[in-house]
Amino acid sequence: MNEKITAHPQKEEREKVLKEIQQLENRKKILENKQRNEERRVRTRRLIERGAILEGIFPLAPNLSGTEVKAFLITLSHLPGAAELTANLSKSGDTP
Repeated sequence: MNEKITAHPQKEEREKVLKEIQQLENRKKILENKQRNEERRVRTRRLIERGAILEGIFPLAPNLSGTEVKAFLITLSHLPGAAELTANLSKSGDTP
């Protein structure tokens, strides 16, 4: 009979610990989702800002397809001095 009395609190303690583990796992998932959403929000903002800059500098850009914009930028990257300019920007962190 003593075994039943001592076994019951162990079972309750185990269930309590398992419940706490589940709650912590759920909190972890919530925090991970918040972090992913924040990263996505930051990336979206960056893409919008850069797209606006592209359209401001090249007025025809809004009329081009994504493939055409990509080809245009690749062509620009092959112009003389483009590689050097890119290397200098990445080193200094400045904008042209």
